[in-house]
Amino acid sequence: MPDNSTLASLDGFLAHHRELIRRLFAECEYGRWSLPEEAFAEGLRRSALKRFGDAVAGPGEIQAYLQSLHLEDLALACACIEGIEAAWEFFIDNFREDLRRAARAMFRASGRAGDARADEMADSLYAELYGVRSGSGGSRKSLFEYFHGRSKLSTWLRAVLAQKQIDLFRGGAKTVSLDAGDDSEQPSKPVKRTQPESLDPDREAYLRRVDRAFTAALASLAPRERLILACYYVDQIKLAEIGRMLHEHESTVSRQLERTRRALRDSVARALQCAVPASDGRPAEPALDAAQVGLAFEYAVEDWPFDLSQALAGASSPAEDPPDR
Repeated sequence: MPDNSTLASLDGFLAHHRELIRRLFAECEYGRWSLPEEAFAEGLRRSALKRFGDAVAGPGEIQAYLQSLHLEDLALACACIEGIEAAWEFFIDNFREDLRRAARAMFRASGRAGDARADEMADSLYAELYGVRSGSGGSRKSLFEYFHGRSKLSTWLRAVLAQKQIDLFRGGAKTVSLDAGDDSEQPSKPVKRTQPESLDPDREAYLRRVDRAFTAALASLAPRERLILACYYVDQIKLAEIGRMLHEHESTVSRQLERTRRALRDSVARALQCAVPASDGRPAEPALDAAQVGLAFEYAVEDWPFDLSQALAGASSPAEDPPDR
């Protein structure tokens, strides 16, 4: 059984899967755009490499995965990456208005009216999709390279657009309780709390540890989970609207949000119950017991100036994939 070294290069991928690639390529009506078969094969290879990574996968697993993809959407993305004019014309004709409608809905849902601004945001996405050159004489780096065909192209584009809106309006609400458990339609506004009269001498140390643990926990989330958190808590978008953006039912988004909150709290609790060795001039910190962890959470709920929008931004790198469904 060959391992995933067959995915490491296009030549190796073609050598081991040429018959499958040709069969899948024949299923795509977008071949009429004169998309080179090797360009389509590279799109398949990127998708499989993203799916399997360093894990060992046999030819049967790779075949089943590739056959499950939205092949026509992937072929369109590959043709756009290649700069094929007919593909770009088709993309603009068929997706531009849908993106504009989605942008307008996002603006209205976040209380920022203005169809012109929404259209401008949607249209600005085309430059990133087309790509910029990496340097003088370098090749273009298109955002389409992060589309892997696991979702419909329209779903992926809406998710990318939602992330773009979050970047554009990152000045909103910035705090969230680790104990949040209310699945109501509208996210609650952050509440300013008064400073307690008497302070625990360990209070600031606990808050610093919660801050570090929560930031690390956010970084471990999948891009889609961070997207839902940002939409709900940073931009105050209702669950129903988030569901429309992601083509999911409101209840599904609510369950995903609740799972993410529980996962964050559990991750932070586990981190606090582990000793922290000394590093970078910072003294070692002992593990906290259950009572101390509970107290740390109480302090965080009472008075914790945590910037959620900044943490979500820091948890994502430019090279990271937009969430694929």
